[in-house]
Parts: sequence; C-alpha cells; structure tokens
Amino acid sequence: MNIEELRKIVQKRREAIKENMKNIKHKIAVMSGKGGVGKTTVAINLAVSLAKRKKRNDGYSVALLDADIDCPNVNKFLGIEEPFQIRNDKIIPVKKYDIDVVSFASLQEREDQPIIWRGPMLSKAIMQLLEQVEWGELDYLVIDLPPGTSDASLTIMQEIVPDGIIIVTTPQSAAVVDAKKSANMAKELKIPVLGIIENMSGEIFGSGGGEKAAEELGINFLGKIELDKEIARCAEKKKPVVLESFELAEKFKKIVNTIEEVLK
Repeated sequence: MNIEELRKIVQKRREAIKENMKNIKHKIAVMSGKGGVGKTTVAINLAVSLAKRKKRNDGYSVALLDADIDCPNVNKFLGIEEPFQIRNDKIIPVKKYDIDVVSFASLQEREDQPIIWRGPMLSKAIMQLLEQVEWGELDYLVIDLPPGTSDASLTIMQEIVPDGIIIVTTPQSAAVVDAKKSANMAKELKIPVLGIIENMSGEIFGSGGGEKAAEELGINFLGKIELDKEIARCAEKKKPVVLESFELAEKFKKIVNTIEEVLK
C-alpha cells in the first residue's frame, strides 16, 4: 500500500466519523497534564450536571466518552459492569445516571486486564469507537481524555475537534506545570480552552495554583473543588457526588453556567 492509498483510507474514516457524530451539538474534552488529579471525577460530575440542567422541561441529552484506552476508569466510578450491546453493527452506549456512557472497559473481560498497545493501536481503537458508537442526537458529549499529551489525546483533538477543552489540575506546582502543557497543546491545535478547574484544593495540597495558571495563560478560571470526604464516600458508592452533595452540586452548576456562556 502506497502513501496515497493510505491517505485515502484515513480520509474515508474521518468522513465516516464526522457523519456518525453530526448530531452532537457540543463536544467538550476534559484534560489533565498528569494522572491522579481527579480528571475522571470532574468529567463524570460535569456530564451528570449537564444532564440535570433544565432545557424546556428536560435536562440536556449528554454522553460521556472514556477515551483513556489503557486505563479506563469511568465504568468503575459509575458501577457499570455490563458490556456494550451491539445492534446493526453499532455499539449502544450504557445508560447510567441519565447519561450515555461509552468506555473501552466495557470490552475488557476483567477490569485489571492490561492494555499493552503502542500509540498507533490506541489511535486506531479510538477512531473505531468514534465511528461505531450509536451516538444519536446529543446536546453535549463530554470526553474524558487520558492524562498527558500523548497519541490518544492528539487523536481525539484531530478527529473530533472539540468545541473546547477543560483543564483539571491540583494546586501543587508540578501538576500546574503539566496543566499548562495541556493548555498549550490545545492552543497549538487551535482548540479553545474553556478554562481551568483546580481540584483537591485546601489545606492538604494548598490552594491557588490553578487560578494563578489560568491568569498566566489568559483563560477562564472555572473554580475550585475542595478536597472533600464526601467525594470519597460517593466514589465508594459508585455515585456522582453532585447527586449527593448540595454544596458540590452548586459548584459544578456554576462551572456549567460558565461553559454555557463561553460556548455561546
């Protein structure tokens, strides 16, 4: 196969993905420079918060894509154990807490089964998911990206072209530096950065690092999520904390308000 033939195959697949996702109004990617900063927790609660918003008499229609192929955690956090359903060669998302969930974990036989793939295989798997999922009509698709600026994140940014990126960081300097890398990656790819969320803020990890980074980068500071035992308690129950804590639900509501205004 020569380069021209390969280019045609890639272009055909990109067109198929675009056609398959044409009824999604807004696509938001949640990103972090490093692991362990609570990115997946933020993505899940953001998706559930959007689904709770009032649009006429119903909430928004929302899907959550777990794009972290080698370490997918969304299903575990939401207590999803059932596999995908396949209908007419299309993958049907799993419904949980009023959101459609798509995670590579639904294809694994065991949750501790390692995915030992090189970058091209990861990218191919992501493109196949984007093409084969029955997305339907959605107001929002929230994408939980893998940490860092590797092939998987690049594939999502190039193939989906999100309407915006949300950066999650903790207050410590190492996490903030990596968060800046993620923001600068998005800027280089000409994808708007909707803002930064400072997670795990408080006495233990400090406070203000995310806000300072937002100021230096000239982007929105979306707010602080304090390190709260309620989050850990809900994680054990496999339930989004915005459904249990009024205070944290209000914080995410304010973040959603800002996102809606920016996307307008």
